[in-house]
Amino acid sequence: MSRQIILDTETTGLDVTRNHKIIEIGCIELIDRKFTGNKFHMYLNPMREIDQGAISVHGITNEFLQDKPLFGDVKKDLIEFIDGSELVIHNAPFDIGFLEYEFKRAKQKVDISSICKIFDTLVFARKLHPGQKNSLDALCKRYGVDNSSRDFHGALLDARILGDVYLLMTGGQTSFDLAKNIENKKEISSERKNNSKSLVFRANEEELREHNKLCGKIEEASNGRCIWNISKF
Repeated sequence: MSRQIILDTETTGLDVTRNHKIIEIGCIELIDRKFTGNKFHMYLNPMREIDQGAISVHGITNEFLQDKPLFGDVKKDLIEFIDGSELVIHNAPFDIGFLEYEFKRAKQKVDISSICKIFDTLVFARKLHPGQKNSLDALCKRYGVDNSSRDFHGALLDARILGDVYLLMTGGQTSFDLAKNIENKKEISSERKNNSKSLVFRANEEELREHNKLCGKIEEASNGRCIWNISKF
């Protein structure tokens, strides 16, 4: 059984070294590449102000988080949920850095890579699509994943969208390439049919000598079964 957790976080800002904190954690479970409906989702009180720039991205306000639990209150449940799984994260160093910082502040040092495998979809997408945009929105567009409900970033919503993108990137790529190759072959076949003036390049004398020389060696080694020897025809 393969168990994967699609994970995303929202934060008060971008820089963990400036004491920015996690304010939302969203995790969605996959078993053998199928959504199970099992999830872990929490809003957290960061005990500090959220940067205005961050609010414009995720829409989560300081007032909304006032009555939410602290990270230390949920850390045990989070560990139990992700332990032993493969975490699928877009730009993993960002989320892992914040999570390990939160555990440290909660008096529990956790090396997440020691309890989970980590699959970074951003790294994978850059290898798959070099030189192209590989943000989550760009990947949704590329793979036809509906993200029309994504007016704001949200950890649980983004985790679900990332799960769809991940499954297509890692399991559907062959079919995409196959369909593309079929279309290309159809176009080439159509061009050949429509092109009544196809060019024919004939081998010159030197190329024929080299060809016959190679065929002679194959003829000798195969006891006369060389099928490319033009002198037979």
